[in-house]
Amino acid sequence: MFKSFIRATFRHLWKNKTYTFLNIFGLATGIVCAAFIFLWIEDELHFDSQYPKKDQLYMILTNQTYDGKTRAFRSSPAKLAAAIKIEIPGVVNTARVSGWKSVFSVGEKAINETGCYTDAAFFEMMDLQFLEGTAKNAFRNVSSVVVTEDMAKRFFGSAANAMGKSLQMEHKESVVITGVVKNFAPNSSLQFSCMVPFNIASNQHDYYERWGANAVNTYVELSPRANLAAVSKQLSGLIRSKDPDAGAVPFLFAMNDWRLRSEFPDGVQKGGRIVYVRMFSIIAWIILLIACINFMNLATARSEKRAREVGVRKVMGAGKQLLALQFIGEAICMALVSMLIAVVFMYVLLPGFNMLVEKKLTLGLIQPAHAGFLLGIALLCGLVAGSYPSLYLSSFSPIKVLKGFKMKAGSAAYIRKGLVVFQFATSIVLIVSTIVIYQQIQHVTHRDLGYNKDHLIQAEVKGDLYKHFGAIKQALLQTGAVENAGLASSEMLYTSNNTSGFTWQGKDPQSDVLISFRDISPDLLSTWGMQIVEGRSFYDNIKSDSGNVIITASLARLMGQGSAIGKTLQLGDGVFHIVGVLKDFVYGDMYQQSDPVVFFSRTDNAEKLLIRLKPDAAPEAAIAKISAVVQQAVPGYPFDYKFVDDQFQEFFKSEQLASKLSRLFALLAIIISCLGIFGLAAYMAERRVKEIGVRKVLGASVASITTLLSKDFLQLVLLASFIAMPVGWWVMDRWLEGYAYHINISGWVFVLAGCVSLLIALITISFQSIKAAMADPVKSLRTE
Repeated sequence: MFKSFIRATFRHLWKNKTYTFLNIFGLATGIVCAAFIFLWIEDELHFDSQYPKKDQLYMILTNQTYDGKTRAFRSSPAKLAAAIKIEIPGVVNTARVSGWKSVFSVGEKAINETGCYTDAAFFEMMDLQFLEGTAKNAFRNVSSVVVTEDMAKRFFGSAANAMGKSLQMEHKESVVITGVVKNFAPNSSLQFSCMVPFNIASNQHDYYERWGANAVNTYVELSPRANLAAVSKQLSGLIRSKDPDAGAVPFLFAMNDWRLRSEFPDGVQKGGRIVYVRMFSIIAWIILLIACINFMNLATARSEKRAREVGVRKVMGAGKQLLALQFIGEAICMALVSMLIAVVFMYVLLPGFNMLVEKKLTLGLIQPAHAGFLLGIALLCGLVAGSYPSLYLSSFSPIKVLKGFKMKAGSAAYIRKGLVVFQFATSIVLIVSTIVIYQQIQHVTHRDLGYNKDHLIQAEVKGDLYKHFGAIKQALLQTGAVENAGLASSEMLYTSNNTSGFTWQGKDPQSDVLISFRDISPDLLSTWGMQIVEGRSFYDNIKSDSGNVIITASLARLMGQGSAIGKTLQLGDGVFHIVGVLKDFVYGDMYQQSDPVVFFSRTDNAEKLLIRLKPDAAPEAAIAKISAVVQQAVPGYPFDYKFVDDQFQEFFKSEQLASKLSRLFALLAIIISCLGIFGLAAYMAERRVKEIGVRKVLGASVASITTLLSKDFLQLVLLASFIAMPVGWWVMDRWLEGYAYHINISGWVFVLAGCVSLLIALITISFQSIKAAMADPVKSLRTE
């Protein structure tokens, strides 16, 4: 019986090749799309899952309130870690981490590595796997360094060869490799090549001893039995209990949330990448549903073709349940074939998808979970796609169909139309989303930033570069590829050191304004492309402006009416004269109004070298010339650089991904919907072939017949457009609410999305309509 069922199923599928192809290709496309989305979601949900204690691990964030606005910062006082461990029950361990980039060298080999200062407890908390050495002895002395397997291989060929070997750090101090750990996983929030004792840093800077200096990341491990609410309550007031003037309020940020729930508007956890995980999950299921709808529509539309088969089988004793099972079985078989084809497509397309999402995803079909998921998706699609057609087809009356009564479309026709409307309404919503996301990205990236990010590169200041910067700059200009260069104490695109300690004459005593401050060389402002709106820039002689500052226009406004030039700012015991006012510029949160900034003319703390290339300079040749100049000036330090516009785009990585994926999914949804409407149009043309023949004999034109056949479908797409407009507006309006700086949705977006859908549907339908309209009426009318 089973063999007979399988034989009958494949005979039916082979007999209706067009119908079979449309369904299998549509289902396969839907499965590929959904599988890729779920692979991406799986990777996002499993971020940091390699840490066995992840459910007990937390980072300390601090809420700080300035002028009534609360912000969450990842940095905290260095002294907090020890105090938490001693004073709060339920805390098993704490560790401080301060990241940096440093040059390590052996002989002539010198490599820039990303590392951190940390405490020995870090290894136990993160349960890092030691390939060589042990966590207990890793930091047995202050000159120890623990490296990853990759770093060990870069310098010594293998982990075993690296143990006990010495490395030069910044060509100054020697450190000994006392441990080699397994590489951090690609989907780990922590990414370091090496770790050195925190005491190295704390011995160099006294601000680590101040409760008001938020300078490190603090990690906490709680006992599995710890009362989270009690720990949080004791933690919140700990900093102020040590220093009443320190306004930071610490709180726990769970490792499970680091990747997906990392946004804290107004100090409250809300949003993050989890928004995109949820959004794309919904899209995956919707695209699968659209593919299943094709099957339902084509199966019910072709019901007359199978009516006699149902009648004969019922007369021969087949019950309704058996027939329903047969039709569901056909749908499941088709879904399983679609799944196999989808797997082939996925293997072919996965490298391209990985490039799109910038991950290294693998299908992993040997994993039971992945194989089971694909099989489950196929079975689910088969059940959903075959459910309504099986019930509809098995309900035919054998007497009526065998006597030749024409089956009435009845409710099936309305359900078919409703499903087509759903398909295209969903596709239009996706098109609207694609346009709005693209507009939002363009709106933010092309706003007036207050500087020119193009043709600008950033490199690390190494060795004594800042001491010889004047000569280095001249050498850079002589290459013919460089327009200007300058030094800065921090990355210009990111939030720098800040304080609420600046005061000025007339400042409201109740005002608590957070102001960033940066040390720069005199030529940094022109290199960065900033605009002086009042006063002057710094003189070339740094010492001549040692008591002067330049401020941004937002701070000038805070200082009251009248010109800010000549006014003074006080910070601690220092008094500084304002000699220039800069146009405000955007940094940090690209969707917000950035904090005021004070610039000091000094380079002792310079960490970044900014170089502006000439617009007509060939980048590769220019970089080669710049590298030669810098390495000649500070030999032994590799020249690593980044283009600032690439750094700028990093701020919009989530939005860029959403834009790319939404374009792809909107296209796939349209393709799948068009496959269904193509099949329905073909069936309708076949069903009305005699009517078309009669009309042609009576003089109807090809255009009038094409219009006749297309009209009903285009009305459905038009209806879908009207339904999609309010839905699309609501969805994207909610999405835009998460951004303080955003566009207003324009009406033309919906008009464009509707017109695109109508045009695509018209092209799809017209192919079949014109084909039917141009057929020879003689042939269609003599087939009785």
